[in-house]
Amino acid sequence: MNKIGKYEFLAEPFHCDFNGNLFMGHLGNHMLNAADFHSSARGFGMKYLMTIKRSWVLSRLAIEITEMPSQYSKFNVETWVENAMKFFTSRNFKVSDENGHIYGYGRSIWAMIDTETRQPTDIFAIDNGAINNWIETDYPCPIDKGGRVKMSTDAQFVHTINTYYNDVDINGHINSIKYIEHVLDLWPISWYQEHTIRRFEIAYVAEAHAGDTLSFFREQTSENEYCVRIVRTDGTECCRAKITFKS
Repeated sequence: MNKIGKYEFLAEPFHCDFNGNLFMGHLGNHMLNAADFHSSARGFGMKYLMTIKRSWVLSRLAIEITEMPSQYSKFNVETWVENAMKFFTSRNFKVSDENGHIYGYGRSIWAMIDTETRQPTDIFAIDNGAINNWIETDYPCPIDKGGRVKMSTDAQFVHTINTYYNDVDINGHINSIKYIEHVLDLWPISWYQEHTIRRFEIAYVAEAHAGDTLSFFREQTSENEYCVRIVRTDGTECCRAKITFKS
């Protein structure tokens, strides 16, 4: 079996925005599906981990694109593990069409947790560190890894939203892709009539659960760059995101 997995998806019309292009959230979802397909086929996927009270949780995700797949178009997501440490592993993505045209790339960091204690657990304890057999370091992923999203105290409060059933995933917390969708909803449709997303990165800090309210704070950090902080009901920061737009 190849170290790099390649999976075909379809840009379904109801997963596309008013421009007929795939939503960023759905692209992120396809990346996470590809990650699960890849890890499951190689013995360290979610289906197996759940039987031993373990699970993967997304810690960081960065997606950089030049354009989005358009409605009804087929596209491929390639994914591979670039590095593995005791508590974290890095996984990359490449998005291209049937003819090899590249839409963009992604980088992600994952932790493995104990589903009872919710604490990080040793990745190498799974099948005697079998994940090391699947590390691929020579396949290029030519985008920045991203770092800490820095925000000042000048970030402006935008609004607060409630969370419900549809926000929660199999891990019992607010779905990582839902955060992306909620962040991008901070700008009106009129903004997206004149701007496209060039890069989206998000770092997850703490879990939120159904019933929590999420407060959003936004700060413009350069001409086409914004940072967002999300805080849950008790004042704990859940995550930070950085979005770079192209006019």
